[in-house]
This record gives sequence, C-alpha cells and structure tokens, in this order.
Amino acid sequence: MGEVVQHATRRTVTEMDNVLFSALTHNPQPLHLDEEYCRETIWGTRIVNSLFTLGLVVGISVAETTLGTTVANLGFTEVKFPAPVRHGDTIHVETEILGKRESRSRPGTGIVELEHRAFNQAGELVCTCRRQALMMMQP
Repeated sequence: MGEVVQHATRRTVTEMDNVLFSALTHNPQPLHLDEEYCRETIWGTRIVNSLFTLGLVVGISVAETTLGTTVANLGFTEVKFPAPVRHGDTIHVETEILGKRESRSRPGTGIVELEHRAFNQAGELVCTCRRQALMMMQP
C-alpha cells in the first residue's frame, strides 16, 4: 500500500478518438462534435469526451497493475475531471495503491483499491478516479 506506479505508456488523444468514441456511444453532445458551437463556449474549441478520458486512464494503467490478475472491476468512485482534455493532448498516468483486503466471499481473491491520476503534457491534472478491483491472490 502507498506504492505509486508511474506508467511508461503515454498517449496523444486525437480528434478521431473523440469523434469516434462519441459516435459509438451515441453521445451527440456538441461540446465534443461541433466546433462552431464550441467557439462560443468557455472552452473555445471542442473538448474530449470525459468517458473516453476515463477509459484511457484506466487502460494505460492495466499493463503495470492488473494485467492477467483481474477477476472483475467492482466499481469506480470519486471520478473527477478538474481540467478538460483537448485534441492533441498527451496523457500520462500514475496509479497509487490505496488499500487491499482479502475477499470475504470469494476464496483466493482480494479487493484492491487504486487511485489513478492523469496529467496532460503541461503537467495539468485532467482526471482522477478511485477504482476497486477483485484480484486473484498469489497462492
């Protein structure tokens, strides 16, 4: 507990990522799709769908935290987006292990709580979330 993993994988978010994800999830929000509309918003341009951002943050963390050991994601709590992600932003992620305990109902598994934090290329925090995962335990 308390370990912080700096994930080596970084990802530049593209316009295609945002438009395709929004279309695939049937999200017609003009903040993600309509540049003309967005010129009149506080952002001045389209911003990336926050659910894409959340998925990317968790995905970047998988190789060093849960690959091959996850039984199930149990939930996400305290998901926050303190700043928007824009097309062309490069995201990097760190994960802190907050807690762990043995499962009371599933022998050989435990519940791990992780906090993921994502930053853009300027070091600005763009997403945080706490995730609870059911994990296989070592024999």
